[in-house]
Parts: sequence; structure tokens; C-alpha cells
Amino acid sequence: MPELPEVQALVQVLATRATGRTVRALHITSFPALKTYGPPPTALVGATVTGASRHGKWLDLTATTPDGDLHLVFHLARAGWVRWHETAPAGMPRAGKSGLAARVVLDEGAFDLTEAGTKKSLAIHVVRDPAEVERIATLGVEPLSPAFTRELLDDLLDGKNQQIKGLLRDQGAIAGIGNAYSDEILHAARLSPFALTRTLDADARDHLYGSIAGVLEAAIAAAVGREAAELKDVKRSGMAVHGRTGQPCPRCGDTVAEVSFADSSLQYCPTCQTGGKLLADRRMSKLLR
Repeated sequence: MPELPEVQALVQVLATRATGRTVRALHITSFPALKTYGPPPTALVGATVTGASRHGKWLDLTATTPDGDLHLVFHLARAGWVRWHETAPAGMPRAGKSGLAARVVLDEGAFDLTEAGTKKSLAIHVVRDPAEVERIATLGVEPLSPAFTRELLDDLLDGKNQQIKGLLRDQGAIAGIGNAYSDEILHAARLSPFALTRTLDADARDHLYGSIAGVLEAAIAAAVGREAAELKDVKRSGMAVHGRTGQPCPRCGDTVAEVSFADSSLQYCPTCQTGGKLLADRRMSKLLR
């Protein structure tokens, strides 16, 4: 799933290549992906793209029409992506072709929204204000914004006694962090993913706060400026533990371990994060903390 660093890099790709261009067509080829019907997608035709931005893991392409600004906002979900074309493909795109969900044709170039796999969760909205999208309106704090203070982190940690990984992934609390970067942040902070938020002492909270900024800023620095087609490999190559089960921890050399859930998994280093203990996964009868 694209998370904050990759989405920020995609924002730059779209801002650089689409700003100032005129929208010639918006083809929706996966109709379940379109979540709004007024204004219709055709309202974007003839509009001038004026910028791109991000709300958590949502991308927002702003276009100006004679009736005011419109926003094409979309969430790439678990398996979605953006594919840029220097020259718009000829002909009408066909539904189901290469996982294509939508194509935005500009007066120069085009980009596709694609989604791999059979579980389709990509979401596309055409709105006058991004806040009309409930999942955007209810997003939590941006973790690299001035609003995300050490004091606010305390409030979030103390608000409900929950596993720290769950808090990091809660988009209503902190926007933009998903499964991969929560693993990386917890590894950097030397915290168990199952540690309960209210049990963290001041030192652990300081390490967590610094790790959130450090991990995300490093990932953004590695991703921004890259082509969209390169970003998945850049993300994978920057991971210390996520997706590296069975490989050595780059910090201590211990073997990276995994906890498996119904539809996802997490990775961690036992030496760095859990005092050498293995955490039980869903195939065992109890959790070890």
C-alpha cells in the first residue's frame, strides 16, 4: 500500500507534469471505484490543473473551471498505483485492461489509476472541497506538520490503552502511516508492536516521537524526485524490517521475525524490540509481550 512518503512523491510527479495542463477527458473504467456523481467526472473536462497535494494517503489534483475549483481526489488502497504516459494512449481505455480503473487525459500526457488483484478498493471522488470526502474530513494529524507536537503524541498515547502499532496505523489519529512504516518506526524506536500505549515511559515516548519524524523524512527524501515506476523498489530497498522476514536485522544482526494476521503481517527484530522474545502470531494460542 502506498503510504505517506510514496504518496508525497506521487504528488510531486503529478504537480510537476500536470500543473498548467488542460483536462481533455476523464475515463472511468472501474465504476465501483467512482464514489461520487455530482459533480460528474465530465465536469473536469476543459479544466486547468492548478496543483496537486496530499491528505494523509489521499492524492488531490486541483483543477480550475469557470464555475470554480474542482478536486479529483483518490485513494490508491492496498494495490493501486499511478502510471504516467508522456503521450496519451490512443483510443478509449477498456474496462478490466491491466487493472485500469481510470485514465485522465491532458492536452499533453495522461495518467492512469490502476489496481492489481481481485479485491478492488481504490476510491475516486470528484468534489468541490476535499472535506466533502468523509475519510479526509476525519483524518488525524499530519505527522510531519507543526501540529504534531510531543504533547499531542502524549494525548494520543494516553487517550486509549491500545497496542502502539494500532495507534500508528489509525488514520483518525495520525494520517498517512500504514503497515510498512509503522513497522519501521517501531524498529527505529526499539519498541514492541504489541506494547500498550499507556505503558510507555517518557524515554520511550521521546524515542517514538523522534522515530516517526526520522523514518518518514528519510523515506520522503529517498522517494521524492523519482519516477512513479521507481517508487515501489525505492520503498522496498529502504526497509529495515518490513517485508524482510528471515533476513538479518541491519542494526544487530538478529533474524527479522513476523507476526501473521488474517490479511496482513508485521515484521520486527526480537533483539532490538522485544528483549529477544518472539511474539506469537495468530497460529498460536497467546501473545507474548
